[in-house]
Amino acid sequence: MHIPGLRAFMSPAPAPTEDEFRARAGEPLAPGTPVAGHDEVVAAMRTVYDPEIPVNIYDLGLIYDLEIDPDGTVRVVMSLTAPGCPVAGEMPGMVAEAVAGVPGTGEVEVTLVFDPPWTPDRMSEEARLALDMF
Repeated sequence: MHIPGLRAFMSPAPAPTEDEFRARAGEPLAPGTPVAGHDEVVAAMRTVYDPEIPVNIYDLGLIYDLEIDPDGTVRVVMSLTAPGCPVAGEMPGMVAEAVAGVPGTGEVEVTLVFDPPWTPDRMSEEARLALDMF
């Protein structure tokens, strides 16, 4: 499954290695295991919060792409509100673990990108209301 919209991939820049921008969790599903749906995976991502902002990462618009394969493999491309975010090294792992906890997900890979940069235009209406950004 693919969410229409922005799809971005990071070209390595001098600084952190690619592994510092990628996290993996989960295990392959046994054959015949029902695969999680889009709504269940999104619900898991909504449990992850940027520690400095009282809104979940999904409603903040930090999820750029979500793919769920027929075998339960999940790939997420995400960003942060700012490249210098103090949780940059932790956030992909937090998302990977949250998604891997959903029944029907297999291996989960979360890739952190900064191009294109996140903007407040990506926030949901709920996020704008929570942050008083009308």
